[in-house]
Order: sequence, then C-alpha cells, then structure tokens
Amino acid sequence: MKPIYMDNNATTRVAPEVVEAMLPYFSDLYGNPSSMHAFGGNVGAKLKAARQQVAALLGAQPDEVLFTSCGTESDSTAIHAAIRSHPEKRHIITTRVEHPAVKNLGEHLAKNGYRVTFVPVDRQGRLDLDYLYKNLSDDTAIVSVMWANNETGTIFPVEEIAAKVRERGIVFHTDAVQAVGKIPINMADSAIDMLSLSGHKLHAPKGIGVLYIRKGTKFAPFLMGGHQEGGRRAGTENTASIIGMGRAAQLAMDSMQDENTRVRALRDKLETELLKRVPASMVNGDPENRLPNTTSIAFEFIEGEGILLLMDQYGICASSGSACTSGSLEPSHVLRAMGVPFTAAHGSIRYSLSIYNTEEEIDFVIDKMPPIIERLRRMSPFWKEGRIA
Repeated sequence: MKPIYMDNNATTRVAPEVVEAMLPYFSDLYGNPSSMHAFGGNVGAKLKAARQQVAALLGAQPDEVLFTSCGTESDSTAIHAAIRSHPEKRHIITTRVEHPAVKNLGEHLAKNGYRVTFVPVDRQGRLDLDYLYKNLSDDTAIVSVMWANNETGTIFPVEEIAAKVRERGIVFHTDAVQAVGKIPINMADSAIDMLSLSGHKLHAPKGIGVLYIRKGTKFAPFLMGGHQEGGRRAGTENTASIIGMGRAAQLAMDSMQDENTRVRALRDKLETELLKRVPASMVNGDPENRLPNTTSIAFEFIEGEGILLLMDQYGICASSGSACTSGSLEPSHVLRAMGVPFTAAHGSIRYSLSIYNTEEEIDFVIDKMPPIIERLRRMSPFWKEGRIA
C-alpha cells in the first residue's frame, strides 16, 4: 500500500532533484573540499554555490550561512554561543511551546545556574508579548522564540520581537525549522541575529542543517578543531548533503507560491470536512495566523495513539504531536501550555502536508477518518460521559 504521507512537519521526502544533485558526490566527486588540489577544489566550489543558494532563500549573505548537522545542533550552537559570548549574563528567555531542542536545553540550563523565563501562550497558542517584554533585563543573554510552531503551525511575530529585543542590546535567535520554505523570509530587513533551519523539513536529506549568523554577532564556536566553516564549526563538511541542501533551497523558493495556494487549499479542505463530519472536534492553534500546510485537530474523548494505529491500516501517516516526543504517552507540552483540555489533547492529530500531496489523497483521508473516530468512540468509556456533559 502506497502511504498517504501527511507528516511533513516530522520529515519530508527528499526531492528527486535533490537526490540527483547529491549522487555524484558519493562516488565520482569524492574529494575533500578543503584540499589544495583541483579534484577537491572543484567540490569546494560546489559547496560555495550551495551556500549562496541557501543565502538566497534566507535573504542573507553567503558568509552568514553556517552548515551544521541538523536543526537541533543549530539551536544548541546559537544558545551556547550567546551565553559563552556574554558570560556575565545569566538570564535566558524562551517560550513554553518550543521544540524540545530549545525547551529541553532551557530546562537543562535552568538546573545549571541560569535563570530561564518560559513565556506563556493563550488558548490559541499566541505568545503573551507583554510578559516577554516585561522580563527583558540587562542580565538577559539571549531570547529564543520559534518562528512557527511545529505542532499547531501557529506563526509567532518574531520580526517584531527581534526589533524590541535589539533595542535592549540582547541577542535574538529563532528556530525557523518549520517556517523556512513555507513563508517568505528576508534576513536583510530583519533584526534577527541567529536563525536555525533543518534540511529534512524542506525536502533535503536528514543530517544537514543551517545556522544563520548575522554579521557582527558575537559568536563562540560549539565544535572546535579545524578551519572549516570559517572556523565556526570544525569537521570535514558533509559534502553531498550540503549540495543537496542548496538544491532544496532553490526548489523551496520555486514552490513557495504553491505552498501558499494549492497546499493551503488542500489543508483547508481537509480541515473543513473533518470538522463538519466528526462531532466534538476542534482545531488547535491560531486558525488565521499559521503555516499553510499544517492543521492540528482534536477529536475529543479518545486516544491519539488509537487513532494513528487505525489510520496506519489505511496507509495514512500523521502524528499526535512532535516526532521528537511521540514516544511519550503524555499529551503534547504544546497543547498543555495552551490549556487544551485533556479530553481533547489526548486525541489530537497533526496533519502536515507538502507539495507532493494531492486532492485524491485528501478525499481518501476525509472518507476514512469519520468511521475511525466513530469506532474508537464506541469503545471509549469517556465518550458517553462526554456527550452527557
């Protein structure tokens, strides 16, 4: 059975054009890009071109692009760079709905001598900006706020926040893993100091990420050793994946209009029909200000794990939250921070589409989901109680 893949916020298919661009660098063109000879130098030229392609997607300068292994490394590098570059400052601000790459690091730092402020959100997942601004201080080393939430798709006003933070002379970082390639980004007109992205969220392979570092931003390397990446990240470059990342950046620029028109229309159709056909269902997050490919729908009084297992029998792939936390039986920390009732949080499913999804797939899911929910509710002791309530 060919899978109907609607879990693109977890990972994406590697685009055929990206695979084609990468293949020669596994076999014929295997030189080390740092070598003095022409065989390696030609590979180095391709890395330079890939850096330019990523910079074009971000509206940045090529020397502001640092290649890493993943979004998590980019996040950790940014936060550690800020606190190591400003050792006199012991305060960090982030949010209660960050990806575990930032959330768990914040909790770790809080146990190791740092004061960490986690900004709350409202029922639609929108940040309490007054709370954030009120907590800025001369002791704040960095503010890290994701651009778009990986579970609900809610977009945060990071440009506005970055401008306010800059006024206080504080470093601002954003985890833009879900946003890059889906919404326009122009770092040249931004006050953002550092930005993280991940290749496998925009049809590049796993194992490649990027950290944008604005010129002039104080930076302390996370990995030390050789001269690679301008001395900012040691280690021989992941050549094939970097070249694939560059090609994926080109494709993302070309497909952004499709993401915001056709893909958005598919998402809206899926959401509208499921809410209409399934009683006691609701959308989690801001229904207006969100990514074009994402919807999180809560089906009350049943368990998300049961829903996913029955969906899997039809080859439908989705998620009950972040892929990095889906092994837990606890409701998503994002939905809990939003105050979503446990009866709804436990039964929440995230559908995240891509340019490869079709209307036929959407129609198939719309047809199969209502009987899946009905079957599980017949077995749920909470469904009868919930209807009475």
